[in-house]
Amino acid sequence: MKKLIGTMVAALLLSGAVARAEMVDRVAAVVNRDVIALSEVEKRAAPELARINSAVREPQKRAEERARVLKSTLDALIGEKLMEEQIRELGLAVTESELDAAISDVKRQNNVTDEEQFERLLSGEGLTVKSYKDFLRNQMSRMKLVQLKVTPKVKVSEEDLKAAYTQYTKMESGDAEVHARHILVQVDAKATPEQVEAGRKKALTLAEEARKPGVDFSELAKKKSEGPSAADGGDLGFFRRGVMVPAFERVAFALKEGEVSEPVRTQFGWHVLKVEERRAVDVAPFEQVKGELENRLKMQKTEKFVEQYVQELRQNASVEVKI
Repeated sequence: MKKLIGTMVAALLLSGAVARAEMVDRVAAVVNRDVIALSEVEKRAAPELARINSAVREPQKRAEERARVLKSTLDALIGEKLMEEQIRELGLAVTESELDAAISDVKRQNNVTDEEQFERLLSGEGLTVKSYKDFLRNQMSRMKLVQLKVTPKVKVSEEDLKAAYTQYTKMESGDAEVHARHILVQVDAKATPEQVEAGRKKALTLAEEARKPGVDFSELAKKKSEGPSAADGGDLGFFRRGVMVPAFERVAFALKEGEVSEPVRTQFGWHVLKVEERRAVDVAPFEQVKGELENRLKMQKTEKFVEQYVQELRQNASVEVKI
């Protein structure tokens, strides 16, 4: 999705229009001979930037947060560029038959029976069939590279598992699961900062209303929530850590019974939470959670080795950061 930018820059150089090009779209980084445009970085970071714009009031702090997010996003894009080069060099491209099989699997998991339903499903996530295929192809090709270069290094011993279980028991014995309800104010993934802020203000008003004496949160959710659980009074049932999206989970587990949260932003919009009940969680025996712990450790070690692998690629590449 970034390959045409280099050609565009070359053409503008020949026409002497570099200054005008920089006004239209600055170059964020050059990776070997590939260019990453600032607009691409901002597009990838858009949800987090929108959160910062709405949540951080102090201008200097907001600027620092934006700079941090743009840097981490640019680092991720540089890593992806470097991995794409390796994929080309090693001939690890995903074939059409592999892509078709993966899409068929996605459809099966989501109970999609026809192409029109699939298009509607993707549209709800702000995607087209083509953009989703491009995304999936890139993910699958990177997975091939990881399996070739990283996976053989990932080993989980019995000692690793026992140490993980010891940590698991410490966390679980002091943890709980919560029964929560929520009111959702939907905000489109492509919403403008003004629309995001309008959603936050609407959610803030609902939070204030929910805290008023005598107000039934369940009835309020039925009337005002824009989420699929509205008919059930926003009821999410009991859940443990690791089930909900991180931003949602952090707030849910920090609330006391009967407490109503400030608006919480996720990819779905703004949420107002209320914790109905907290209860202790029994710790599962080692054999019961061994497989889950092994998968978790493998994932953690894989992520660590992928980071190391990308750093090695970066050290051996020409990477010039422009922002």
